[in-house]
Amino acid sequence: MKTSLGQYGRLWSTYLTPQRGTVLLLAVLLFGNIGLQLFNPQVMRQFIDLAQAGAAPDVLVRIALLFVGVALLQQVLSVFVTWMSENVGWAATNALRGDLVAHCIGLDMSFHNAHTPGEMIERIDGDVTVLSAFFSQFVIQVLGNGLLLVGVLVLLFREDWRVGLTLTAFTLIALVTLGRLRNIAVPHWAAERQANAEFFGFLEERLAGTEDIRSSAAEPYVLRAFHALMRTQMRTSLKAALMINVLLNTIKVLTAVGTAAALGISGYLFLSGHVTLGTVYLAFHYTTMLERPIDTITRQMQELQKAGAGMLRARELLGTTSRIQEATRPVPPLPDGPLAVTFEDVSFSYADGQSAADGTGQATGKETVLHDLSFSLRPGTVLGLLGRTGSGKTTLTRLLFRLYDPDAGSVRLGAAGDLVDIRQVALDDLRRHVGMVTQNIQLFHATVRDNLTFFDPTVGDARILQALEELGLTEWLDTLPDGLDTVLESGGSGLSAGEAQLLAFTRIFLKDPGLVILDEASSRLDPVTERLIERAVEKLVRNRTAIIIAHRLGTVERADEVMILQDGRVGEHGERAALASDPASHFRRLLQAGLEDVLV
Repeated sequence: MKTSLGQYGRLWSTYLTPQRGTVLLLAVLLFGNIGLQLFNPQVMRQFIDLAQAGAAPDVLVRIALLFVGVALLQQVLSVFVTWMSENVGWAATNALRGDLVAHCIGLDMSFHNAHTPGEMIERIDGDVTVLSAFFSQFVIQVLGNGLLLVGVLVLLFREDWRVGLTLTAFTLIALVTLGRLRNIAVPHWAAERQANAEFFGFLEERLAGTEDIRSSAAEPYVLRAFHALMRTQMRTSLKAALMINVLLNTIKVLTAVGTAAALGISGYLFLSGHVTLGTVYLAFHYTTMLERPIDTITRQMQELQKAGAGMLRARELLGTTSRIQEATRPVPPLPDGPLAVTFEDVSFSYADGQSAADGTGQATGKETVLHDLSFSLRPGTVLGLLGRTGSGKTTLTRLLFRLYDPDAGSVRLGAAGDLVDIRQVALDDLRRHVGMVTQNIQLFHATVRDNLTFFDPTVGDARILQALEELGLTEWLDTLPDGLDTVLESGGSGLSAGEAQLLAFTRIFLKDPGLVILDEASSRLDPVTERLIERAVEKLVRNRTAIIIAHRLGTVERADEVMILQDGRVGEHGERAALASDPASHFRRLLQAGLEDVLV
């Protein structure tokens, strides 16, 4: 796919307009640097001609000092131009990275299940990094070096029209060649960027699964896949580099021909007495100066092709739309307090390649997970949700958050007698009224305060401390060196599974939703932590509607109602006490056999 100049222009304008003052100053400095480059050869020409004519030494010294001063000033300007251009490039690319991250966070789970974290890191960071030179230098460098070309040619025409005409012809041929070869490498750079993304996605997955790989003796398989990806990456990089070398070598050949022609004409004019030796130097120096702007423009065209590949992939990412769309005319906010829940004939299938099991993360074909699921919960009801792995328990909870939308039917929330389809509720409002604690707790490399509030500075310390006290975590907080300012490691390193889950409970307390979803931890906990979690669960479900994916008998005894899912259908649903006393109930048989043995 080719990229148009208009697409480049829109991208450049979008992310450089906020820095227009800095960009303008950068342009002024760059053009000043170009002016000095054009002026200094004139000084040297004058020095040569005066020296040949026998001028006084003090005159020659003054001219030499002027030459050195201009050269030093040019170097100072070059340093400032480089520094400012890097700042402009980083600011622009960071803004683009921010837009990409914000956009990707808003995409639905089907997108994130189809793209590994490693791939997304490469697309958001790696693809955008190649745009840095485009933002910071491309337009200014191309425009500036274009003006330098024009200035050199004008000065050459002023010295002698024949030299000027020769170099003008060379310049036009070189620029036309550049224009025709502008897009030659774009598809190859896009393929190279995609190969990098796949490689980093592979690395992220395998490094995360190192323990399983080693315990399963799967190292040879991983290494074979690693080398296959490296071969693909090498081939795509070589193809892209080859296309760039076609461009570079073409320009080098043209430059050599142009330099030879300029030297030949200048030498002829000097021998015939039409120009001075200083003029010959000037023509030669300006000819070599032509090579520099053409080389710079060539390199910028190379960066443009890399930028074109990165821009195409960034635009593709920004153009990805979420299957979960915000309500166009959202209903009034959900009421505070316990919420009623209703599933009406809900059917759901994961798209191809998405997870179709309860948190297994395994890729499968399109498979219906929930079949015409219908049930209702009154406000304040605690539902114990049972079922084997793959029966649809986790899928059911994902629908309540609108991480996915059902294929058929509706999910409704609200006060008793006034329920609304959650697709008509603003997403922020829905997720403020629904809270979830999963078995896999995500903790960030940040302070305890930020981990509990999700970086919301409006939540005061007094409220945080009250929630920790209610959950029995005050003693744990007192053991931390800096209290709420203690920095936790990413992933919760240094915390037990029970402590991490209690911190997740605290998040829910601070959020105070009307519906709580708890995926109960199935791992064995020490008695002290287990008592803390039991106490936390008791407080968490109080005065709230709750759905608990249960694995233990103690949790089921807390439930008001029990529902058993079987292959995405309601196998049994009713009041816990009634089902437990019914000899024909499947729930009763589960209690007799033991939940831990049956529901695995």
